[in-house]
Order: sequence, then structure tokens, then C-alpha cells
Amino acid sequence: MKFEISKTANLPTAFGDFKLTAFREYTQNIEGRACELEHLVICSETLPQIPLVRLHSECLTGDVLSSLKCDCGGELHLALKLIAQQGGMLLYLRQEGRGIGLFNKINAYALQDRGLDTVEANEALGFPKDARDYAIVGEMFKHFDLKEINLLTNNPKKIDLLSKFVKVNRSPIIIEPNCHNEHYLQVKKEKMGHLL
Repeated sequence: MKFEISKTANLPTAFGDFKLTAFREYTQNIEGRACELEHLVICSETLPQIPLVRLHSECLTGDVLSSLKCDCGGELHLALKLIAQQGGMLLYLRQEGRGIGLFNKINAYALQDRGLDTVEANEALGFPKDARDYAIVGEMFKHFDLKEINLLTNNPKKIDLLSKFVKVNRSPIIIEPNCHNEHYLQVKKEKMGHLL
């Protein structure tokens, strides 16, 4: 795996003061084209021995545009608040649309507007329900010398995958559903095994 690590900078936010480091990963996208993914590690000023960690995949529509179709923006904000309080880090991975990219995600949204659920839409476009790759996370954990974490997640797949790199304890992250994302959350529970 080829990657670079940036310098670390200060990041004052509405949630608290953090340290910010970028990891530039040289990889391929879902369609096999070479690309660079620039991930972020957002850390509290000091890290406890067993930090609270949120592995958050980019969701432009939820994180930036406050879309109500998903729970991503709410989870991101809650995670930053908890990490500022308890100490830890948020790994912001540039894997939009569960790894299919923004363009394909919008096409999946259009299929969802016609009645398909989030899993069916990805599969109708010829993609797996989840195409994310977490190999870079192992390098992030090595860089920060982590051996054990409290992972802020509802996704058992993340627990299994990250257990290759560190000892993982789970902390749930629950966001209040709304009328636009209730079905989406149900699908995540029933078809993707999320612990909701």
C-alpha cells in the first residue's frame, strides 16, 4: 500500500479543539481507475490509552448538505462531540456512497426515489452493497501507536475488520430517526446487520 502522511495542524471547531492529520492513499476506485484518496484523522488534544474512535465514511449529502435520507451527518456531529469530551479520534475516510463514489451514489439515490432501498439500488447499478476498503485504517492505527480502541459504531462488519489491527470494544452510536430515514435505518438493520 502506498500512502503519505501530512503534518499535523490545529483544528478548532464548534465541538472542541482537535489536531488534524491527512493520509493520502494511492489506490483504485470501484471502477478500477487509479486515484488518490485523502483521508483525515481528527484527534482530541490528548489521546487516552484506549481512545474513543469513530470510523466515518464520507457522505457529502449528509455531512455537508444535512440530508435527512441517512443518519451520517447526525452520527458525525455526535461522534465529534463525544470525542471532544472523552478523548479519541475520528477517521474520516473518503469512501463516498459506501465506496461507490459520489456520481454512482446519486444514481443510486435516483433508484431509491423510484422505490428501491439502499442495498437494492447499489446492486441494481452492479455494485456490492458495501464496497469500502479499510486497509488504510491499519496504517493510521500504526502511526498513532494504537493497540486497543472503543469503536463508536453500529456496524458489526467494522468491528470484525478492525479487529485485524487492534483490540476493539464497541460503543453504540444512536441517532434519532426521522420520517425520511426510518426505512433506510431498517434496511441497515435487516440487510446489513447493523446493531440498531
